[in-house]
Amino acid sequence: MAFEILRWTVLIVALAPLVYYSIATYCGWSYFRSLRKSPPPAPDFTPPVSILKPVRGVDREAYKNFASFCRLDYPEYEILFGVSDADDPAIPIVKTLQRNFPHRSIRLLVGVPSLGASPKMNNLCRLVREAKYDLLVINDSDVRVEPDYLLHAAAPLKDPSVGVVTAFFRSITEGNFASDLDAVGVPSDSSANVLVARKFSRIDFALGWTMVITKERLEEIGGFEAMASHHSDDFTLGHRIAERGYRVELMRKPVWMVFPREGLRQFFKHELRWSIMLRNIRPLGYVGIALTFGLPWALLAALAAHSFAGSAAYLSAFLFLRLTMAWTVGVWGLGDPVVRKKIWLIPLRDAANFFVWVAGFFSNTVCWRGTDYQVKKSCLIPMASLRDVPNASIGVAAPATLISARR
Repeated sequence: MAFEILRWTVLIVALAPLVYYSIATYCGWSYFRSLRKSPPPAPDFTPPVSILKPVRGVDREAYKNFASFCRLDYPEYEILFGVSDADDPAIPIVKTLQRNFPHRSIRLLVGVPSLGASPKMNNLCRLVREAKYDLLVINDSDVRVEPDYLLHAAAPLKDPSVGVVTAFFRSITEGNFASDLDAVGVPSDSSANVLVARKFSRIDFALGWTMVITKERLEEIGGFEAMASHHSDDFTLGHRIAERGYRVELMRKPVWMVFPREGLRQFFKHELRWSIMLRNIRPLGYVGIALTFGLPWALLAALAAHSFAGSAAYLSAFLFLRLTMAWTVGVWGLGDPVVRKKIWLIPLRDAANFFVWVAGFFSNTVCWRGTDYQVKKSCLIPMASLRDVPNASIGVAAPATLISARR
């Protein structure tokens, strides 16, 4: 009797991911269909922009990425690069950029104050202070854009109810297995999650590949100084803006994300880091992700079905609905070339996501840019600092200087 109850529980719960895939596919189809029917942004709203780029080290094709921001079709903007160390290898690339684009306002800021545990947030604090213009566009060094980028980034802010503008991305890789496995994840899965949130509630976070905000709105939430020890700057920025009643809106056109050539070890390492951070930010939501993992539930249902027809039905439904969602959002909606060519990687990526999700329950420490941190809710605590604190442990709050409010 108990076994039968368990079997039917598995068979019923295994339907949840299939329902989710169907809903996400509808949300993706609805969103991108409406975009295709709406006109592109008119060039009648072009406030001057400061593009802020916190940089540490050199990403793949860094010069091409940076140069794409120098070719924007926009009346007035500046680009600010911020690095912490005077010997950062990105500095010669920025100086080459300044020589090759003398007509463009490109500034390089070296050295940042240490206001919190996050080097990136410390960098952003200085970049904001040095920015000439009120409208700030923040993006990472592995982002590449097209000439109309700023028109799309600024347009939603014509509506005063919009507090932050963010963007989806599509991928560029060299074609090696681990990089492609990495690249198909967000356009085929996480982007669908965002569209479901947008359709049925609201987006209360930003996405780090583009965040657009005014200095006025940023000051309302305490600036980046109030987030200087937070690990997920994009989530924290969008969440705090949404808490104040403003909308987080999506750019209608995705940016390009240039993925590094990496191995499976590097892939799993950064995926685990993101999972640990997510679990600490939204613990209940992290547990709830289990209901969106179609692959393990389909396999469990196939074992519990006790018939070939039942097993085949669950597995076929999973593959059909999962790939339909990936195609609708990643290919038809975002035009992602990696998802189009490597859609067969989706089940493998889902398997990797599940194992990383499970592993995320067993650690609260991460390594980020060569520094070890303990993650406590939304804050980063350097492990070197914890070693200097008597009786410090995961369950004991560190001093306020270590976990001051601060991707």
